[in-house]
Amino acid sequence: MANLDTFSAAQIAAGIAAGDFTATEVARAALDAVEARDNAVQAFLQVAPELALNAAARIDADRAAGRALPSLAGVPLAIKDNMMLAGTRTTCASKMLENYESVYTATCVQRMLDAGCLPIGKANMDEFAFGSSTESSAFHRTNNPWDLERVPGGSSGGSAAAVAAGEVTLALGSDTGGSIRQPAALCGVVGMKPTYGAVSRYGVVAFGSSLDQVGPFGRSVADVALAMNALTAPGRDPRDSTSQDCPVDFTEHLNDGVAGRKVGVIPALMSAAGLTDEVRAAVNAAAQSLADQGAELVEVDLPNLDAAIAAYYVLGPCEAFSNLARFDGVRYGYQEPNCANLAEQSSKSRAHGFGAEAKRRQMLGAWLLSSGVYEKYYLAAQKARTLITRDYAAAYEKVDVILMPASPTAAFKFGEMSDPTQMYLSDLYTISINIAGNGGISVPLGLGATSGLPVSAQLVGPAFKDRDLLTFAAAVERGAAAHASVAPDFAGKGGELA
Repeated sequence: MANLDTFSAAQIAAGIAAGDFTATEVARAALDAVEARDNAVQAFLQVAPELALNAAARIDADRAAGRALPSLAGVPLAIKDNMMLAGTRTTCASKMLENYESVYTATCVQRMLDAGCLPIGKANMDEFAFGSSTESSAFHRTNNPWDLERVPGGSSGGSAAAVAAGEVTLALGSDTGGSIRQPAALCGVVGMKPTYGAVSRYGVVAFGSSLDQVGPFGRSVADVALAMNALTAPGRDPRDSTSQDCPVDFTEHLNDGVAGRKVGVIPALMSAAGLTDEVRAAVNAAAQSLADQGAELVEVDLPNLDAAIAAYYVLGPCEAFSNLARFDGVRYGYQEPNCANLAEQSSKSRAHGFGAEAKRRQMLGAWLLSSGVYEKYYLAAQKARTLITRDYAAAYEKVDVILMPASPTAAFKFGEMSDPTQMYLSDLYTISINIAGNGGISVPLGLGATSGLPVSAQLVGPAFKDRDLLTFAAAVERGAAAHASVAPDFAGKGGELA
């Protein structure tokens, strides 16, 4: 008897097409895995068995009728809970939206469903995507499947943990400053932030509209490439003005070699304060593996990178303040009872509906956009953004991709980073990619020699060269001595396929 967590996305779709098992059997196996594993992991805020089984029934009916099946037919999918899915709540892990029922389905989610995925449920996250540990969820924390006393990363921690625990094969997350790549690194799975504009954001609750990007998690680069095809193949989404066409097959060049290609390395980043020896060693090993496969390692410099965190924590809160102003206690969301007037209702609804981190970022954004402060900080941050984008463009004139860490450490313990500023600094290696709008991917490299927890490398590439990025990611994956997959404490628990 095989367990669902041993199958790749392609193997599940192929098995259903061949009649080895049905989509309904896969759906039931995934739901069984969630039931058996999620009490410990707590990756989900809502499980959607009816939606999953209905989607499976449609696939089984198509196969019985002899119709062609889509590329991800029957693949279990988790969806970050800031993405609309009709028939579920979309809470953003906040009391503000605790009872909000999705009135439509986000484009990115619909495209995964159209590709045949089974919507298993909505994954936990940091409230409104503000955080790097999934500790700010209003409902419960999510535990790292490799060590339940450690964080899964964030803000897409539930999505990463669900894949790492083998509850689903694929998951969707959103990345504003590293919220896909950092939890992927901490949970030992593959996580990709595509180029800004590659994937539609229609139906995704906004944090920072110029920074947010939806992307997939999987346990292999090949699975992530298949998900990218599903997310982009239908073309530009006319309902999202930032959406762009990506007319490529992301699986086409996965097995191409990297001989003769150039990989950038940044010595200053590899000696930055806070980077642990085991992460540094893993990234250096990935660089050597690429060199052994014929790639040329080239030192590059990003001279304005030290301004990235400061710029991000001006731009992000300003955009968050603007985007979250709609939650006023009047139109929808949490509404404070027994208020004498609208001003009191709005004030108390926001005070009691938002958590501490959501309040902190909105208050910071309000101050940064105020008269006399806007010119000093916001305009300076936009200038820094231009310089950082130019730095990356100059680097890509010399190299095809850049290799760096995704997270400076392996997963840390709950409460270990209680100082918000310390938590913000942990995003050193991911934030600049969102500022520039380029694509990035985190690839697991096995377990750290000191911690025994997953460690990863990050590859970043030029805008709309995400297919090349996946080629290099596949090479890193092939060259790794071992890479993490399903956390051993959860592998095989529930989820059996007859």
